[in-house]
Amino acid sequence: MATVGLVGTLDTKREEYIWLRDALAERGIETVLIDVGTFSDGVGIADIAAGDVAQAAGADIAGLRDANDRGAAMTTMSRGAAVVVERLHGEGQLHGLLAVGGSGGSSVAGRAMQALPVGVPKLLVTTMAAGDVSPYVGAKDVTIMPSVVDVAGINRISRSILGNAVAAIAAMAEAYAERAAEQEPGDEPHLIGATMFGLTTPAVDEARKRLTELGYEVLVFHATGAGGRGMEALAVDGFLDGVLDLTTTELVDDLLGGVLSAGPDRLEAVGAAGLPQVVSVGALDMCNFGPKETVPEKYAGRAFVVHNPTVTLMRTTAEEMAELGRRIGRKLKAATGPVEVYLPLRGLSGIDVSGGPFFDPEADAACFAALKKELAGSDVVVHELDCAINDPGFGAAAADALHALVRR
Repeated sequence: MATVGLVGTLDTKREEYIWLRDALAERGIETVLIDVGTFSDGVGIADIAAGDVAQAAGADIAGLRDANDRGAAMTTMSRGAAVVVERLHGEGQLHGLLAVGGSGGSSVAGRAMQALPVGVPKLLVTTMAAGDVSPYVGAKDVTIMPSVVDVAGINRISRSILGNAVAAIAAMAEAYAERAAEQEPGDEPHLIGATMFGLTTPAVDEARKRLTELGYEVLVFHATGAGGRGMEALAVDGFLDGVLDLTTTELVDDLLGGVLSAGPDRLEAVGAAGLPQVVSVGALDMCNFGPKETVPEKYAGRAFVVHNPTVTLMRTTAEEMAELGRRIGRKLKAATGPVEVYLPLRGLSGIDVSGGPFFDPEADAACFAALKKELAGSDVVVHELDCAINDPGFGAAAADALHALVRR
């Protein structure tokens, strides 16, 4: 039988969570009701009381109440909820997570959902669905459902919305429980994560084909911010056996304020997890902005390519490329697993080639020099290939190198 966790503030959403619990029970789904309300008592209702959630975060519920700081309390309860649901899942007692709420409840539930591995059903019914939901989703597969009306009692509208949510999480949890019961350890091929951009596609396609021939299953992530974060989240969750990070362009957007940044920690999680990785400098020649008129004024006069009506590319300078090389070097030499770097000396993307609009060998060379200097004396092996990144042979060479690291 499947079990769904319910993460809710019972001091403000008691009626709604009792309704959800009973509706799931009618569908034959067991529940674990986790109370994250700072001023809840939860007596006779919650399976895991608010005090236990606070304790999981290393705090005391009485102290949170005495401080009467809602923001700090919600932060603490979100941290505790994440610990609780992670433990329940690790013990095999959780096959899905459901939460309903406004901004406060959604922030707590979102943190808890992000603690669960990809593949575990996660459904958040929220009043915040029309805005930026990235804080609730993170890099995980959180399903967002608009509540339409406020989560304030059960009425003919909320009953319909919440009823759909119950039906959805029940079906997802049952399917997840069935898959978990049927899965045999070791019966799946090794998983490899690879990063790709439109302008590095030929290289990644060649690498993917080669890795598939070698018996791997390759997951390709579009390096648009969410893609890099998603790949690294899977690595941290233990899904990946190695990473082919050929397209590290998200680092450019973090440096220059582009629209596709994966954050300042990009290129660190895989190394911290100790996974084998082969890294390249794909599309470091460009920063991504929206329509041409949205490019910051400080970049006036730079080299641009209008990729399409919604994407404008800006060529990186030699100084920026050198800084990117240093950053990549610092991140890679801190890795706890084996790392190799592949440098395409004749171009980093489909437009950074001889005759292309972003061809700038001097800028690329600045990146290579800074990267090699940063890695000097480390265990990271650097390969320099006399070709462009999309030339035949580059992707296959990187794939063969990763295969050797994984086998080793």
